[in-house]
Amino acid sequence: MLTYFRCVEGRIRRHPFSSELLADSPGALHWLDLEDPMLDEAVVLDGAFHFHPLAIEDCLSEVNHPKIDDYESYLFIIVNGILHEAPEEQLVTRELDIFLGPNYIVTHHRGPMPSINFARELCDKRLMAAMPKGVDFLLHLILDRLFERYVPVLDAIEDRIQLTQVEVFENPTRETLDRIFRLKNQVLHLRRTSLPQRDILHRLARTEFRVVSRRAAFYFRDVYDHMYRIVESAYSYQDLVQSTLDAYLSAVNNRLNETMKRLTVIGALLMPLTVITSLYGMNFKHMPELNWRFGYPMVLGLMAAVSAGLIVWFKRKRWI
Repeated sequence: MLTYFRCVEGRIRRHPFSSELLADSPGALHWLDLEDPMLDEAVVLDGAFHFHPLAIEDCLSEVNHPKIDDYESYLFIIVNGILHEAPEEQLVTRELDIFLGPNYIVTHHRGPMPSINFARELCDKRLMAAMPKGVDFLLHLILDRLFERYVPVLDAIEDRIQLTQVEVFENPTRETLDRIFRLKNQVLHLRRTSLPQRDILHRLARTEFRVVSRRAAFYFRDVYDHMYRIVESAYSYQDLVQSTLDAYLSAVNNRLNETMKRLTVIGALLMPLTVITSLYGMNFKHMPELNWRFGYPMVLGLMAAVSAGLIVWFKRKRWI
């Protein structure tokens, strides 16, 4: 789906896209959004805007890692948004590709993204205040909404870490260990995603690029501060998950030690009996079971029943 907005003298209107509109009015600002574009729609990246083939290749393929490339006359930016529709206890990101020029911005993504939908709705209702100031302000609006959606995910991860810590101290199980490893993978993915995005925002806030005005750079500093807190939270969550894993291993080791103590006591009680029976044997003359026809099968059944009973008892005691 291709969506095109054109801003002339502060008024934003949606138009069917054509390359002639890009040069129609020198003072116009342009926003072209490509959501799951067809092949004939994706051609505009080369035909209308003449972007670098490497940037187009990265845009149309799943790169997944955030980055920013300076092509002098425009920027190519890759950022990742959080997919809230993902299954619980899974952290899934969706890539957003952005081309930022002096008077245009082109966004490309697979599937709907709330930050893009929010900006499109403002443009359709003609309530957009950012785009008339410049396309760099529109970029700030999109990134600000994109990274705001990280906050509920951070809160959910923190809640799951706290619940897992309670479970570790009260009743650690194999499922607890699986949950810890899932949390560890989520936090690692969050850190790998947010750290390069913080660097991207830092570069945008330093007025390093010609297509980003000094006025807009001040707003990017606010988003940078927000992403800085996200990165710090990712590092703190990583420490919390590691300490939770250490606590789990310690609790399991302590429980294993207690189990070994109990089994040692049982073995110590049975050892003298084993020594006595092995020394004297069980072949006394006046044993009623010696001449019993079913004595041998009964002993085998008794041995199996005692072994099964011990296994059930050990499992109920969580010793094995």
